[in-house]
Amino acid sequence: MELPKDKKIYFASDFHLGVPTHQLSREREDRIVSWLDSIKSSAHIIYLVGDIFDFWFEYKQVIPRGFARFSGKIAELTDSGIQVVFFTGNHDMWMFDYLEKELGVTIEREKIEIEINGKSFLIAHGDGLGSGDRGYKIIKAIFANKVCQWFFARLHPNLGIGLADYLSRKSRKHSVNDDKFLGREKEWLIQYSIEKLNEKHFDYFIFGHRHFPITVDLKPNSTYINLGEWISHNTFVDFDGDKCIMNTFSVD
Repeated sequence: MELPKDKKIYFASDFHLGVPTHQLSREREDRIVSWLDSIKSSAHIIYLVGDIFDFWFEYKQVIPRGFARFSGKIAELTDSGIQVVFFTGNHDMWMFDYLEKELGVTIEREKIEIEINGKSFLIAHGDGLGSGDRGYKIIKAIFANKVCQWFFARLHPNLGIGLADYLSRKSRKHSVNDDKFLGREKEWLIQYSIEKLNEKHFDYFIFGHRHFPITVDLKPNSTYINLGEWISHNTFVDFDGDKCIMNTFSVD
């Protein structure tokens, strides 16, 4: 892919729309919409790298309520010709075809490898990659199972979405290290990136999931980036065709 002149690629993740309260989520939603407005004139592609919603499940005729302003802005962007790519994360893996049909986005369920202006990227939400965390990988496989999804869809939305929201909040209470840097040797996404470099070269590894914004040089011309989150950091990355830069959005 060649990036058009004066255009950029944008990356952000972990909006977690829907928590911890309706008011705080709405304030975050307004902030995200303002950010999307601020980049729409220069954006060629926008990658939203997972956990955009704190919970998402599409019943055949029902979707979770809320997020109207965010959804409307995404539709406006895709209608104007900007490509928007949603990665499923561990909180919103149950995206099916509604967002693609209604908002015109592209859904990515696994990591992707792309080349832009001669720079190679590996992009993924980050959950379940690398060694370890066997318990989570088993749970993820269950959640991704079509039969399990069919049985969950049989629950009334009030019960199903309510149950999932409760489990999501409970899980968050135990995720005490999501926004703390554990050190290069203990960060499994950094170690995963180093392992991938032994197979082939990537200029950039771009992940979400770990909730802290950080840039780490792995080898000459190879960089690991974690995008952070929008509950407290409001960070994103832009690629201008030459290099990736971490930014923090603030409403003037």
